[in-house]
Amino acid sequence: MSPARALKRRAGADRIMKNVARTPTQNGGARVTRLTPERFLDAAAKRFVSERPDRCPKCGSTFVCHEPAFVHCRYCGKMARVANAPLVEQELFEIRSGLRVAC
Repeated sequence: MSPARALKRRAGADRIMKNVARTPTQNGGARVTRLTPERFLDAAAKRFVSERPDRCPKCGSTFVCHEPAFVHCRYCGKMARVANAPLVEQELFEIRSGLRVAC
């Protein structure tokens, strides 16, 4: 590689590194969110439903099916996990209803 080409390449790499080091407001509004344990627990808490709702938590449809550990919306397909529901009962429900083959 010629020395002029090497200098050009190095200048391009320096320009890329300067773009990476920009602040969020300079980078078109992109934001970096740090994954802390508190944020992870907050996100995990949103995935569970505390009780068995009469409506879908996503679309609001009343066409829902209640399973031992899940609430299944028949309109949009959302599967909402019920908090503190035993997964053993869910497994037996799936085996008895033919959704899973017993091993």
